[in-house]
Amino acid sequence: MLILLGFAFLAGIVTVLSPCILPVLPIVLSGSVSQGKKRPFGIVTGFILSFTFFTLFLSTLVQTLGISAELLRIFSVVVIIAFGVSLLVPYFQAQLEKAFTFFSRFAPGQQKDGFVGGLVIGLSLGLIWTPCVGPILASVISLALTGSVSGTAFFITLAYSLGTAIPMLAIIYGGRELLQKVPWLLSNTQKIQKIFGIVMICTGLAIFFNVDRQFQTWILTTFPNYGVGLTKIEDNQAVKNQLNKLGSSSSNTPIGQPTFTMGETIYPAAPELNGGTEWLNSPPLTFDGELKGKVVLIDFWTYSCINCIRTFPYLTSWYEKYKDKDFVIVGVHAPEFEFEKNKKNVLTAMEDFGITYPVVQDNDFAIWKAYNNRFWPAHYLVDKEGKIRYTHFGEGKYEETENKILELLGETERVTVSSDTKSAPARRQSPETYLGYGRAKQYPESMELTYDVSSAYSPPVILEDDQVALNGKWAINFEYAQAAENDARLSINFLAQKVHLVLANSGQSQAKVTVLLDGKPLPAQYLTEDMNEKGEITVTEARKYDLIDLGEDYGRHSMTLVFSSGVQAYAFTFGS
Repeated sequence: MLILLGFAFLAGIVTVLSPCILPVLPIVLSGSVSQGKKRPFGIVTGFILSFTFFTLFLSTLVQTLGISAELLRIFSVVVIIAFGVSLLVPYFQAQLEKAFTFFSRFAPGQQKDGFVGGLVIGLSLGLIWTPCVGPILASVISLALTGSVSGTAFFITLAYSLGTAIPMLAIIYGGRELLQKVPWLLSNTQKIQKIFGIVMICTGLAIFFNVDRQFQTWILTTFPNYGVGLTKIEDNQAVKNQLNKLGSSSSNTPIGQPTFTMGETIYPAAPELNGGTEWLNSPPLTFDGELKGKVVLIDFWTYSCINCIRTFPYLTSWYEKYKDKDFVIVGVHAPEFEFEKNKKNVLTAMEDFGITYPVVQDNDFAIWKAYNNRFWPAHYLVDKEGKIRYTHFGEGKYEETENKILELLGETERVTVSSDTKSAPARRQSPETYLGYGRAKQYPESMELTYDVSSAYSPPVILEDDQVALNGKWAINFEYAQAAENDARLSINFLAQKVHLVLANSGQSQAKVTVLLDGKPLPAQYLTEDMNEKGEITVTEARKYDLIDLGEDYGRHSMTLVFSSGVQAYAFTFGS
């Protein structure tokens, strides 16, 4: 832990050089011209508290209280603009200081030193501060998104914040010293203060309209080498070893790690499959009981995950081939979306995919955490003595996995093409695209989303590569986008052979989606089994639906989906 704390602290210090935070540096510099001796300490204190809290708990806060992350961002922008106005208008500044004087009565001795005002700025700054994170902070954020925040994650984030605060404080006090030592600057302090007021207002507006992101893009395009190597300080084996333990429930074993990190002769014992909410196709199984003396493949999956789905032909084939040779597959269904917790939905998916081996629903992520897992799909191969001998995360390596199964079964034969099936060669394709505001990244910046209420949207004139846009009335929820009227449309610019979309019906009797390709009805050769001859899909259950299969016509296309009211769209996935 001390290694991660030290490197997180150092990473925070060099953050000030990052191109990602250039747009908000004027807010930091404004502390140089503000009144109050302790205003700078207020700014950095507010920043440390805010950045640490929101980095770790923003996702949980949004889900638990229903507070929109966008609303919090707008509030911060308003605070920044208000302080900019106070630097321009003396009367407004006086009124603002009166308000802070009232609140500062709860902090004796702080009435006139500017600490409270600085604290408010810092709290707002922490929410909109988006550094170019390195591997340490990225790992902490990934834990926060899965609800796995630990004391270690808290102290690492705090160390990062403290490291960032040091150059921040140096910038503010350096600016103050410069003002005091340069006669021209000292004699024009009021004018400089007004200039900073204008800069703060412009900065706030730029953040509100996402111009700050465009500025960052321009910086990186104009100066491509700017900021390169800033995170190299964290790129060393000592940090990697500690990060591998960060999300672990037991830091003494390499459970949840790639196979190459395990010892050659000492392998970790597989945790028991305790904490599952329900077992399907089987009574509860344990390594001390029914699984004792058997080779077991633990498969973490969720039924709407296209990456998981592509592994099922291999898994079901292995199970049929080796189940009579003391081989068992246990599927651990860890749901990505709320509707995937429904037992009926999971059973339907299992029937569709031909899954006859035991499956345990891990709705509370108890088994997921016991295995320190972070991936869908993830395979843990356990030998007859209950030791984890092999792991693989993601798709692929089917031949290698099957041969490892044969080795642990004591078989001498080996396969050259796993399960008599060859994988299609990997081709570049569009990334997984979420439509709920919790993980949405592919909407155009010009499309301002409103959360949890029905709003009308208009698509941009040009849809960039891999972007998705709405047209008509939609309600954007945390996990999904729901059509709020008939003929509501959703367009996506994609690169792939196959396109899939997780859909659900909110209860409407007629829930349909019509697929258009490049503005025209879908040609017959591209129709899938989920649609009729008109290219229409009837949404009867919450699951992944196949929208299109271009076959040999793999490439970039524009797709428009026409929704009936009430249909919910969760996430696009793509394949080849």
